[in-house]
Amino acid sequence: MQSVYTCLTQAHDHQLIVLAAGICIVGVYGSFSVATHAARSEGRSATLWAGASIVASGCTAWATHMIGLLAFRPGMPAGFDPYLTALSLLTAIAGIGVSVSLAIGQRRRTQRFLIGLLLGGSIGALHYLGEASYVVAGAVTWDPLLLAVSIPTSLLMFGMAMVVTGERRRDLRRTGAPLLVAAIGVLHFGGMTAMTLTFDPAILLPSQAVPPDVIAPIVAGVSLGLLILAVVGLRLTLNARAQARRDQERLRELANLAVEGLAVCDGEMIKIGNRSLERLVGVGAGALSGRRLSDLLPGLVVSTLPEREEREADLIGADGQRVSVRVLRNEVPLGSGRQTVLAVRDQRERLQTESQMRTLAYSDGLTGLPNRARFHDLLTRHAASYGVDDRTFAILVLDLDRFKLVNDTLGHGLGDTLLCKVAQRLIKALGERDMVARLGGDEFAILQVDPVGPEAVEALAARIVELIGRPFLIDGQLVNIGASVGAALAPADGTETSALLRNADLALYKAKADGKGTFRRFEPVLDARVQARRGLEVDLRRAIAVQEFELHYQPLVDARTGRITAAEALVRWRHPERGLVSPADFIPLAEETGLIGPLGQWVLRTACLQAARWPSHIRVAVNLSPVQFRDLSLAETVKAALAASGLAADRLELEITEGVLLADEERTMATLTRLRAAGVGISMDDFGTGYSSLSYLRRFPFNKLKVDQSFVRQLPGDPESAAIVRAIITMGTCLGMTITVEGVETAEQFAFTAASGCDQVQGYHISRPLPVTEFLSFVEAREAA
Repeated sequence: MQSVYTCLTQAHDHQLIVLAAGICIVGVYGSFSVATHAARSEGRSATLWAGASIVASGCTAWATHMIGLLAFRPGMPAGFDPYLTALSLLTAIAGIGVSVSLAIGQRRRTQRFLIGLLLGGSIGALHYLGEASYVVAGAVTWDPLLLAVSIPTSLLMFGMAMVVTGERRRDLRRTGAPLLVAAIGVLHFGGMTAMTLTFDPAILLPSQAVPPDVIAPIVAGVSLGLLILAVVGLRLTLNARAQARRDQERLRELANLAVEGLAVCDGEMIKIGNRSLERLVGVGAGALSGRRLSDLLPGLVVSTLPEREEREADLIGADGQRVSVRVLRNEVPLGSGRQTVLAVRDQRERLQTESQMRTLAYSDGLTGLPNRARFHDLLTRHAASYGVDDRTFAILVLDLDRFKLVNDTLGHGLGDTLLCKVAQRLIKALGERDMVARLGGDEFAILQVDPVGPEAVEALAARIVELIGRPFLIDGQLVNIGASVGAALAPADGTETSALLRNADLALYKAKADGKGTFRRFEPVLDARVQARRGLEVDLRRAIAVQEFELHYQPLVDARTGRITAAEALVRWRHPERGLVSPADFIPLAEETGLIGPLGQWVLRTACLQAARWPSHIRVAVNLSPVQFRDLSLAETVKAALAASGLAADRLELEITEGVLLADEERTMATLTRLRAAGVGISMDDFGTGYSSLSYLRRFPFNKLKVDQSFVRQLPGDPESAAIVRAIITMGTCLGMTITVEGVETAEQFAFTAASGCDQVQGYHISRPLPVTEFLSFVEAREAA
């Protein structure tokens, strides 16, 4: 260090040393400024400015070195080799150009350090080529120790300078230029100190050596160019800063227009945050500038965040509260480069909306109980857990008795209030881990967790029946309903969710069939009945399609003459495997499934076609169910059957029961009126049972009454039955109606009814129902007799 100091203070012109340092600083500044402007530019302009920066950098290093050599006072004649001097300048420009080209876009510190070593090597080559170009009238010797220290030290400083110039932190980047200046100084003065010149009169300067007085103007011209370049660089820098301020201000104005939070970032540092983000964080205007993203979004590394792909994150507000947000990263061109823009979207409202949507999706809107979907979800979970740890559970399905009557008579508003009160009572009846859900209408379901055997299930069901059976006080009115409960217990009654629900429903149907207001647990026989019924329904649909039905006819005879005057058509199903199936088995099923419509039409058409071939004095009677009577086109269907068969309308009788009259009296009256107007006879079947309102006889256009066989079985021995039969016959006769007594099975019954004044007799005493061919043979035999 002492020799370096001595060389610097005693062997150099101090004014030129200061000038060299100034030229170095000005040149480095100008080169950096032009390079920065080149980075902000695009296309050919960027290439030209980059080239100018490289040339300027080389000239800076060369001019600094040459001024340093001119400042050196060797104490003997000296000059410069023009070829080596020019080569040193070209070497500096080429080395710096290669180093800068390699450094562009390089983020890895190791690579930048190696590029710095390459840059230092090119500057070192410039220096020692320059020293080689410096010739004196004497001998030159070198201090190897000083060379071994100064060259690696300067190379290390060049490497560190390139590393810090590529850092994201501005304070680190600003140390790059001073490090380069210092590295050049160490390289130059270390090399100059290591060189020892010994005067030798015998050694003359080469003939091509250029005197310092000739080199000095050239170096001055280069220095002047560097000074001009520095001024240009300063101007470019000032313009860039002004443009950056305008860009930032414009960006801030645009960002403040956005509803979502926006942050313009330089690496991990926030440059601008809009008002929406400031409000989201809870800070004042401009408070986010200069803050690190990790302070707001801990755990989120922006550099690893995929572009244009949203990620969930938690934002830490000024009050320390966490806010759920979604972050979207985008690289956008801004000013002279590209900036990282983060969009931060507040998710609290979305999450709240999703929570409300989940509540609506899985809750009953009226009672607040879980709905069918939620119940199925929980039931599925429990079924799955049973398979893991053998936990038992039970499903109870309940239906409110008489709720429809309450709803229809007292109004839907009161009905809704009643459902809410029922839900409250059900909740009180449950254990802590049990759950009740409303499946829809007046149907509820209960999941009983870990019941201690079937007795616990039965106890819960009994408690529910008792609680729901208590009166409800609603709007000053006492409302009484009941509950029927069906239950299925896992695993005894099944482990699959669908099977358990179906079995609980079957148990509920059994409870309602047994009188309502009671509890039934699933039994395998219930499933067997359902399967048999389902099989029968499938067979019934097929039978209608392939016409497996046939009609049997039971004769009606004149009570006075014994002559056959009519026949009742009775449908029979000839099953290919079961044989003849009783109407009691399939007619209710046909009515329940809606198949009575096509079946009834077939019976009507077939009866008309077959009766058209009978003797003209024999009429045919066809039964109509209440389901058929709900068809508004019934009258047209009857007329079509008569027209297709050619049967006279007065030879057709339609038999209905009192159940038809209870549904819609006005519509029923209109249909009966149209049928009577067409000439068709109308009979009231099974008179004396059901409601038997005498007003029906006055209001509806019947022309025949059929006395139900339940009154005939005890004749003639039962005085009460005899009195009822005589009263019906007398009343019907007074109203001008034909009276038919059905179910006559003995001669005594026949004699009694005939003596009582009835018009027709039907029953097994006359004949059982016969297939059509047998019926016609019976008619012929009866007529012949």
